[in-house]
Amino acid sequence: MSLRSSWTRRGAILAAAMLFACTVRAEPNADETEIQGGASAGLQEVVVTAQRREEKLQDVPIAVTAFGADQLQSRGISNIYELGSLAPNVQISTATANNTGAQISIRGGVQINPALFWDPTVGIYLDGVYIGKTLGSVFDLVDLERVEVLRGPQGTLYGRNTLAGAINLVTRPPSGELAGHADVQLGNYNSRIAEVSVDLPKIGIASISLGARGATRDGTTHTTAGSSVNQLDSRDGTAARFALDLDFSAALRAAYRFDYSDVDQQPLQSYLLRADLPALTPYVSSRRLDTVGIDGPSFERSRVEGHALTLTWHVNESNTFKSISSYRELKWDDALDLDGSPLPVAATSRLSNYHSASQELQFVGATERVNYVGGLYYFKDDGFTNNPQTFFFGTFNFDSRYGFSTRAWSGYGQIDFKATEALTLTGGVRYTNERKGITRQLGVDFAVGTPFITLIPAGTAAEETFSATTPLLTVSYKLSSTMNAYAKYAEGFKSGGFNGEFGDTGLPPDTRGLGSPAVVAANIAETQTPFRPEKVKSYELGLKTTLAQGRLQLNTAVFENKTRDLQLSIFQATGAASSIIRNAGRATTRGVELDGAWLPIEPLRLQLSYGYLDAKYDEFIDHGVNVADDRAFVHAPKNSLNALVDGRIAQTSWGKIHLLADYTWTDKFYTYPYQLAASGPQYDPTAQVAGNTQIPATGILNLRLALQDIPLTGTALGEISIWSRNVTNEAKVANNIDFGPSFGNLTVGYFTEPRTYGVDARVRW
Repeated sequence: MSLRSSWTRRGAILAAAMLFACTVRAEPNADETEIQGGASAGLQEVVVTAQRREEKLQDVPIAVTAFGADQLQSRGISNIYELGSLAPNVQISTATANNTGAQISIRGGVQINPALFWDPTVGIYLDGVYIGKTLGSVFDLVDLERVEVLRGPQGTLYGRNTLAGAINLVTRPPSGELAGHADVQLGNYNSRIAEVSVDLPKIGIASISLGARGATRDGTTHTTAGSSVNQLDSRDGTAARFALDLDFSAALRAAYRFDYSDVDQQPLQSYLLRADLPALTPYVSSRRLDTVGIDGPSFERSRVEGHALTLTWHVNESNTFKSISSYRELKWDDALDLDGSPLPVAATSRLSNYHSASQELQFVGATERVNYVGGLYYFKDDGFTNNPQTFFFGTFNFDSRYGFSTRAWSGYGQIDFKATEALTLTGGVRYTNERKGITRQLGVDFAVGTPFITLIPAGTAAEETFSATTPLLTVSYKLSSTMNAYAKYAEGFKSGGFNGEFGDTGLPPDTRGLGSPAVVAANIAETQTPFRPEKVKSYELGLKTTLAQGRLQLNTAVFENKTRDLQLSIFQATGAASSIIRNAGRATTRGVELDGAWLPIEPLRLQLSYGYLDAKYDEFIDHGVNVADDRAFVHAPKNSLNALVDGRIAQTSWGKIHLLADYTWTDKFYTYPYQLAASGPQYDPTAQVAGNTQIPATGILNLRLALQDIPLTGTALGEISIWSRNVTNEAKVANNIDFGPSFGNLTVGYFTEPRTYGVDARVRW
């Protein structure tokens, strides 16, 4: 289906929904969290749920950055990837060629391999429900009300796979009044976005909210005649949301949430940055090109469907019981021309199905001096990926498949004891037990009709059980009514598991022989050998201050993380495009974070976030040798900064004119844990060099000029804005894949999105 016909179909759906809407303006929800601020009395208070209960941001002894609905809209944020580097020591990249997956690094903790058998280091939660995998985690959300970025291990209240931190996505609850908004956006590359959200009047005990969004865009990269597709890096997606709240009584409420996303678009171009293979050298370029040629199949499809039901029982004024049940499905497929040329050198596809379910029972309460939260949690998932690969003009054709599963349960509790009016002591602990499983098969042929050689036989499987106890200790002290200091010790862990991608062939220089019993036995052993959980101990000091009669907020944190049993995915490209996984050793990351907002005058808001990170390996065992001083630490930029200026520059009878400037700068960083030495006695010419995978420092400027609060009919208000992202059209490599010497030093890169601009019209009632 073409982008234009797809837009017509989706536009008709959204237009019909808009016709249903009326022009009655909704009153603000009493619980609405706004970070954008602007009241003459100072910055508005921010309420977060980082500790499973509503608290003021300035009172929470956690390094957390929150973005409210106004900021999300003005910054054009509708999914995880668009958060970029807005919070200190947070770095988000696309998952190499794919726009529907993200590599999220917080304080140097990251999972670089997006394959679905891996677990992430940063937990993503949508309305309290865990989203388990990297691929498929980038999807547009309608009515996103708040985003909370929690930095540092959250192993007590959030559990497994929050070793680096957690991101909470919170959608807006139904208001119970007839209200809504409609938004239409047009931009370059024939970009068209339409969104509508409608709240219905309360019907008996039911409050309902409906929302839909459609987005299409032509590709940013054209292809030459004879290519397998006519464009790359396109957008074509639909998202929908349904929210239902049922007030059975003053004490008992049910909240059902449904989210849906369907994407069928073209992935990013794999720009060929380096290659020793003579046939590929004419196509090598260090620049982002407008037109390229590819020959392999190319597509990216992601369909996400999620259901969540939360039952809340207010037992009494001090105690609340919650049950959170969820079920999520993901169907995710892609096909990539990995060599980025019109020659059939490297092509791969991943055809995946994944589903997860969870159940959490939560008890939250308080007395005069004690706050407490406790709960039980169960999670399970199952998935399967068919990963065919073909290399070197069809002379190597791999049939690679893997399935994976998790069954995990945990119990947790946390208590805050208010020892004095100023001093609060917090203690918590969580125990987690999980069983991980793998199934695997791999084989190869060397042309159509040639014998199929088994490298890992079908039915190869393994299971292993892991467990972890993750405590938390915090001391917080109110130095004054506007200054809160804390000291925190926390632990976290990332799940162990099995390698779903390994597979040697036994071809030269390997002397064991192609598909020999020794090769098959070694492949089976590698597949069935689990890698251990990765664990971290974190020490943090923080200070949260509110100054100048509430017009200035300044939050700082210093931390040290000690990580052991580091899980490192080392890309080999020996035979199939496979990786080995090792618990390579230990690492220390230290850093400083600054997060501030200032309202010097009522119409002007300034924000600044800055992160400094010093990351190094203490131990990195490679073939029995500690090479910690000669390995690159990945996705850990030493400096990162975000600055925002948001000002009302005029007040007219037509509305308020606002100008927003948003600048993000990220230092250079490495993407693979390869050797740092490029020459000398430590240099290994048969191994990859980290310098070939270094991402350059990049600064991105976004601008937006808006006429807000335009009076329309009745009480409806409108907004018209013009905007541009990546104003200076920075063309820097943002991620890459280095295939290494065994694959002719083939290196492909994925560039930052080029400059985009457009106009946005919005009506709310």
